[in-house]
Amino acid sequence: MKTQSPRETPVRALEFETDERLLIEAAQRDPLRFAELYESNFERVYAFVAYRVRDREEAQDLTAEIFHQALASIQRFEWQGKPFAAWLLGIAARVLADRWERLGKRLEVPGDEVEEAAIAAVVEQRAMLFQLVEALPADQRQVIIRRFVDQRSIREIAQELGRSEGAVKQLQFRALQTLRSHMRGRYV
Repeated sequence: MKTQSPRETPVRALEFETDERLLIEAAQRDPLRFAELYESNFERVYAFVAYRVRDREEAQDLTAEIFHQALASIQRFEWQGKPFAAWLLGIAARVLADRWERLGKRLEVPGDEVEEAAIAAVVEQRAMLFQLVEALPADQRQVIIRRFVDQRSIREIAQELGRSEGAVKQLQFRALQTLRSHMRGRYV
């Protein structure tokens, strides 16, 4: 019989959520406590950025900007049961979108409207996707974030949510179907 790792148990997931929530509340009271959140989330945020910019120095600069923005706005963070990393990756997506927008303007060449329009369309699509994910029903949103942001397996998500794997697959299917139909309606 296969034993579960501590990470996979519902009790461990609850402990992690409680610990993370306490860290966030401590950082909201004392900005010096933000360092603990930084340490526990740095690798994930850096990997998210580095994969998208493919330049080490720029990835470091953008990651620093993301954590700077997170620290500056930690007072506005409201716990909604989602991992803190999801909030950080939302900030990262906005920082990257801003970067792509600036890069598009900086690279603008007279007569190069097609490339500018393509960059603007990608930025707009990503921003719309983040808004659509936030608008999903809570259970679908949790599955999408855990599956694609946290990169968890269907089995892990099912254990964390106390649902069957089939139920999680169905939630993922419905969420992706909703996202696809909304995106298709705007961008086809």
